[in-house]
Amino acid sequence: MITLSLREGISLLVFGLLLLLVYGLEALLLVDYIWGRIRKRPGRSELFARRYLILHVVAAVGVGCLLYGRFIEPNWVDVHVTTIHTPKLKTAGFRVVQITDLHCDAQIRNEEEMVRIVNGLKPDVILATGDYLNRTSGLRHLRDELSRLEAPLGKFAVTGNQDGGWPRLLDLLDGTGFRWLNRETVTVAKGPDNLAISGLHFVRSHVPIDWVKALASDRFNVFLYHTPDLIEDVCGPGVDLYLCGHTHGGQVTLPWYGALITFSKFGKKYESGLYRVGGTTLYVNRGLGLEPRPGPQVRFLARPEIAVFDIVPEQP
Repeated sequence: MITLSLREGISLLVFGLLLLLVYGLEALLLVDYIWGRIRKRPGRSELFARRYLILHVVAAVGVGCLLYGRFIEPNWVDVHVTTIHTPKLKTAGFRVVQITDLHCDAQIRNEEEMVRIVNGLKPDVILATGDYLNRTSGLRHLRDELSRLEAPLGKFAVTGNQDGGWPRLLDLLDGTGFRWLNRETVTVAKGPDNLAISGLHFVRSHVPIDWVKALASDRFNVFLYHTPDLIEDVCGPGVDLYLCGHTHGGQVTLPWYGALITFSKFGKKYESGLYRVGGTTLYVNRGLGLEPRPGPQVRFLARPEIAVFDIVPEQP
């Protein structure tokens, strides 16, 4: 179940009240300033400018942040590379690229840049962890761009929380070369080494995970799920790398505080990036798109992301 935690609710409320306070006062002062000019009281106008200078600066910075978050950061893709050393590989290494939360609309956002970047990274495997589409008008872009992604060992995907709302007859990834994984495991080979990839579609209720805990611990296992919500249930020797998205890294974050909301049952505990949980490496990808309207069409200090994992033999 996708929920808003109490802490996230309080954070969002406080942030909203601060915005209301700053811009409410600024609006009142602006009206007072204009009225003073109309009444030809320049002294009062000068007092307005001096006394409330800090408020004016804060309001101006806020507007600048909004413009940056709307027009710059959503299109500024970050590539994050993580190297994982494992004794479960002997000679070969695998380059795995994860994409998530594309949220395609009619207007192309990062899809073409994604293709250029991902293909330039020369991945062995491409993994997608859900939330592909905001509107059906973006379906053509989604399929066209995903079909152009190249990975010699395969492209695999699971669904996200927003993908279940589309008609069952609509296969979002039809013709893209991606293979859905739901309660199943595939193994890809490179030289003498194997990499196992397991996936589970998103569901809004309790998820049976016994099969995940039974994964063979003598091979390197990658587990795909849309949210980080299963990490504390499946962490252990059977899952070496858990890849997810969903949180968008908060999509809007504050300095020294981080994400305001994540819509994860863990709140801010696993909001974005790399974590080590009970022997399992968890990576929470910030994703490439934006929440559908009426969600905020901005990113602030949570750049869209493509994650790369170089899984290599342990150094002697």
